Amino acid sequence: MKIEINKMVSLIYELRENDSNGRIIEALDESRPLTFIYGTGRLLPVFESNIGLLKTGDNFRFTLNSEMAYGDKREEMIINVPVGVFETNGKINEDICRVGNEVPMTDSDGNPLTGIINEITDTYVRMDFNHPLAGLELFFSGKIIEVSEATERELAETMKSCLGCNSKEHADCSGGCG
Repeated sequence: MKIEINKMVSLIYELRENDSNGRIIEALDESRPLTFIYGTGRLLPVFESNIGLLKTGDNFRFTLNSEMAYGDKREEMIINVPVGVFETNGKINEDICRVGNEVPMTDSDGNPLTGIINEITDTYVRMDFNHPLAGLELFFSGKIIEVSEATERELAETMKSCLGCNSKEHADCSGGCG
């Protein structure tokens, strides 16, 4: 079956930095494939366009530059958060506040974000709120495992599950995103 809008797609892939010889960022095999409904805005649009003409059994290989993927790293997304935000009873919560840890937070408008702690000082915690893959060229290679009809329930669940994605593509979605 060919990939089309609202079809259920299962695929495996290896994601590398830069090219086919780059550092492996993620690998999904047949025991843990990526399964999604094509065309619902859940994946990078350019990723979907690169697999859009494929069918069950087809292989794929393509590169996305940072602009097509998660954008360039933006310095304004690296900020100093007052150390008091991470204190409980006057002491830093070391279970949460440690270099390299990903911490869920909210911005001033209540939107969810995740930041990575880069540095901890006596007065601030330096956090990077860029997407972890921002600034990277991404190389995907993989295979389409299965393409099938999505059920009404799967379509409805996909739309409900995008709560909090903050994607402009979901502005009118029944899940309440936007």
